[in-house]
Amino acid sequence: MEASTEQRINTWLNENYDQETKDEILKLQKENPQELVEAFYRNLEFGTGGLRGIMGVGTNRMNKYTVGFATQGLANYLTECFRDTKVSVVISHDSRLNSRQFAEIAADILSANKIKVYLFEDLRPTPELSFAVRHLKCNAGIMITASHNPREYNGYKVYWQDGGQLVPPHDKNVIQEVNKITSIQQVKWTGNKRLIHIIGEQVDKAYLKNILRLSVNPAAVKKAKSLKIVYTPLHGTGITMVPKALEMYGFNNIIIEEQQAIPDGNFPTVKSPNPEEKSALELALKKADEVNADLILATDPDADRVGIAVRDTDGTMKLLNGNQTGTLLFHYMLSQLQSKKKMPENPFVVKTIVTTDLINRIAMDFNVACDDVLTGFKYIAEDILRNEGKQHFIVGGEESYGYLVGDFVRDKDAVSACCLIAEMAAFYHAFGKPNHKLLIEILHDIYRSYGFFKEDLLSLTKKGKAGVEEIQQMMADYRSNPPKTLGGQPVVMMKDYAVSKTYDFTYNTNSIINLPTSNVLQFFTADGSKVTVRPSGTEPKIKFYFSVVNPIKKRANIAEEEAKLTEKIEQMKKEMVQ
Repeated sequence: MEASTEQRINTWLNENYDQETKDEILKLQKENPQELVEAFYRNLEFGTGGLRGIMGVGTNRMNKYTVGFATQGLANYLTECFRDTKVSVVISHDSRLNSRQFAEIAADILSANKIKVYLFEDLRPTPELSFAVRHLKCNAGIMITASHNPREYNGYKVYWQDGGQLVPPHDKNVIQEVNKITSIQQVKWTGNKRLIHIIGEQVDKAYLKNILRLSVNPAAVKKAKSLKIVYTPLHGTGITMVPKALEMYGFNNIIIEEQQAIPDGNFPTVKSPNPEEKSALELALKKADEVNADLILATDPDADRVGIAVRDTDGTMKLLNGNQTGTLLFHYMLSQLQSKKKMPENPFVVKTIVTTDLINRIAMDFNVACDDVLTGFKYIAEDILRNEGKQHFIVGGEESYGYLVGDFVRDKDAVSACCLIAEMAAFYHAFGKPNHKLLIEILHDIYRSYGFFKEDLLSLTKKGKAGVEEIQQMMADYRSNPPKTLGGQPVVMMKDYAVSKTYDFTYNTNSIINLPTSNVLQFFTADGSKVTVRPSGTEPKIKFYFSVVNPIKKRANIAEEEAKLTEKIEQMKKEMVQ
């Protein structure tokens, strides 16, 4: 055991931590020393999704003490940043185990530091928390959630006064403040109840009112209001807002998957409450076939991501991935704004570097700027803030099922996305030409216009300290020895975001990448294929994003072309992970 790890353990055993925590440490010492090392070998750090980890005792776990230290560090930083201001923070939480407790601990510590706190009365979606930061003119916000992670996880997202998640330098500065806290006595645990204000319905109404304003085709909803929509919140916060929002839009045939409607941090009906995984939508798919639904909407526990399924041309329900849903939503918003002559001046859209480049082609066709940012929706929010007053934001998205329309929220918003996806389905159902009424048919038409893009994701889990070291070595190996060919094509370019450089292997030149540094590598082939490699910022994983493209002219060739592209991706997977 490293000396630093042993020191952390001894600190928790000897200082004023509760007896239950100390008993658990002693039990691990006796029964599972390796788990004890995993729990204490480091402190949890902010990644692309903030503070996130497995719940349990230890500095590398989510518990009341790591939440307390993070909150005290945040309080110190806010007090320093806003010396001449009465600081206020809004707090919300999801349905996970301990989420309410963590939210109340954060509220107590902030109020003990003379910071005004707005605490939601009960669970609420992440996007509503982002909205509330701006709506209540707060200096920061906290969302207790581990998003779509398995049940043993929880997390702590911090938002700045623009409503976006922390970005540099604030994220690192907060951690520096947390690291300055070396004793439990430095945390002000006893709250000031007079500074804690419980909020709920009034913020809900304001949030929903703004979502309604996003509608570009209320006539379509009116004509297709009986569209059958199966909705599942996957035991999370979406149940508080999504049904209300859809009904507000005018949809009157919403079928809720009742087995997953009750908020429950044990997520009893799913292995993982992740709408990216087919297994999480099995009950919704079954329900859709029972009632002959047109559309399935599934939100993750904090309702910032949405997965969908639509009717295929053969009548079966087909799951769409995040790139496909994003493609449809971007195309719908731009095409409708253009056709209605409502496109604002200097419009722009934003996507992450691992999201399909089909969106870039669509934006170019509509003469709309498309910004590419690092992975993590906080960078989309940062881009919106950077362009305020100069350009008009339309829509943003990432391949991992996160979308945002309008800028009153500054994080991915599954509540508004559900409404606009349903409106999009209603529009094509009501006004689509023959053979152009299903969303899958619209997607095929987009492929015919811009190219058939096929993407896939490979995630390798490498748990614990040894896993972190293995991932670091893999990234070092890719940098020092990049692949020469992929999918039968020469690799002509590599982008290394850690050093902000693009390497052109054809001309043996390099250029600067104008984005913040990040541990990401991208490899490009001569035929337009792309592979991105990055360690996850929120999970013990290394992720490989594959993108291939071919032109296509006939719908009849879709299945054949998809099979070819799938085969190519499988070949590239083997080449990258041997």
